[in-house]
Amino acid sequence: MDVDALKPPTDIEALHRHYRAELTRQEALLTHRAEEIAYLREQVQLLLANRFGASREKVSEAQLGLFNEAELEVSVPEQGLEEPDTLTVPEHQRERARRKPLPEYLERVDIIHDLAESEKVCAEHGVALECFGEESAEQLDIVPAKVRVLRHKRLKYRCPCCEGYIVTAPMPAQPIPKGIASPGLLAYSATSKFLDALPLYRQVQIFSRMGVDVSRASLASWMVRCGALVQPLINLLREELLQCSYLQMDETTMQVLKEAGKAPESISYLWAQQSIDAQRPIVLFEYAPSRSGEVAKRLLDGFTGSVQVDAYAGYNAVVREQALVRLGCWAHARRRWVDVIKAQGLNPKKLPLKPPTKAKRALTGLGYIQSLYAIERRIKDEPPDERYRIRQRDSVPVLVKLKTWADRLRPKVVPKSKLGDALQYLNNQWPTLVRYCDDGRYRMDNNGIENAIRPFCLGKKNWLFADSVGGAKASANLYSLIHTAKANGLEPYAYLRHVFTELPKATSLEDIEALLPYHPALNLNS
Repeated sequence: MDVDALKPPTDIEALHRHYRAELTRQEALLTHRAEEIAYLREQVQLLLANRFGASREKVSEAQLGLFNEAELEVSVPEQGLEEPDTLTVPEHQRERARRKPLPEYLERVDIIHDLAESEKVCAEHGVALECFGEESAEQLDIVPAKVRVLRHKRLKYRCPCCEGYIVTAPMPAQPIPKGIASPGLLAYSATSKFLDALPLYRQVQIFSRMGVDVSRASLASWMVRCGALVQPLINLLREELLQCSYLQMDETTMQVLKEAGKAPESISYLWAQQSIDAQRPIVLFEYAPSRSGEVAKRLLDGFTGSVQVDAYAGYNAVVREQALVRLGCWAHARRRWVDVIKAQGLNPKKLPLKPPTKAKRALTGLGYIQSLYAIERRIKDEPPDERYRIRQRDSVPVLVKLKTWADRLRPKVVPKSKLGDALQYLNNQWPTLVRYCDDGRYRMDNNGIENAIRPFCLGKKNWLFADSVGGAKASANLYSLIHTAKANGLEPYAYLRHVFTELPKATSLEDIEALLPYHPALNLNS
């Protein structure tokens, strides 16, 4: 190294230039370090908020109005009504809870309460009292699950002449041939795990209290075999799903212990798809060892409509190659603005009167987004053509204002900060975010599929992992069938019991189609 090069120059002008350059370098270094410190502080505050704070993203609409630079109205008063003189806070306008009547379809058991014979005499006249009516009150009762044994007796016949011709009544096809589990038991165990998030080991404990010895290995084996049994129904549902014009997709992590070529602690994925069709709603789950774009291509093979997903780049290739319409998710965009507030160490629902500048800007961005959601709440029951008309009239001007405000603010914000991240996400995803205004059928966010995938995430906290790939695939099939049944207004246990009873008897495609959750001929009372 040339030591002389490090020495300051002797010429006065050169010396000034040298120190000015050094000062500029030091200022840039200090600015960079200040940005790094601010970024790390935001990360720490966000981690603390996610770890110990409430998970809800709700922000008080009254607070949104305080810092809404665009002077947007979150809600529009009805025409002809004057503004109230006092501020009404919705959280404090609670009506007294009223008891709902018990469902009429429940069995009623009458318990008669009568007077003692000595009391059935008038205290004033001494004559016998006559009954002229009654007062009734209802209580909800429950009979715990009852275990019983179904004993199948196959009658045998023989010829009285030769006694050589013998015929035995056939046994109906069973979901698990020669097994002790009936369709009802299999449906009970499946709904307990995949709907109520009750792990198999807890089911073993419950059965034990009933006096029944069922091993965890047996329950696991039954679930795997049931998952394979319903595969024909899953295939038909997938064919129907890909014929729809509008899908939502998402994915979440899962762990499979015994997976070829992967360590037990490695991560696999459960992919979810949902058709947005009020007539035939379908929810499908599929296990995959990775989150690669190849999985998205396989799941969307043959699909030609619109798909609503988050910003994950794994969908880019299939959207481009199949010329799909891609819609973004405003819930993901809104979440980043809430994170800006949390990163300042603030509670989004309890902000101070004078929050930091970043929090004020986040509230402004949230104000725009909440205005869009307010419009959606107002038109949720309208037909698609009317939703399209109102969105073009009301939502599009709000979107234009939001984009103008965000574009003006973005150059003034450090890109690495949470505020910069929120603005960058909005800018990058803008073409997909505004596309919901192009069609009244489209939804503003991906919350539908996220709500469908939430029961799996809840159950995963209880049972933690799948033992094998076969178990993971079976779980995906049973989750699919249960949540598609729910989406079609069916009671999952009754539906699974019907499927496990009738599907083993099916001999044709028509027999299998008759078991689809939305089939008009489906009769769960048969």
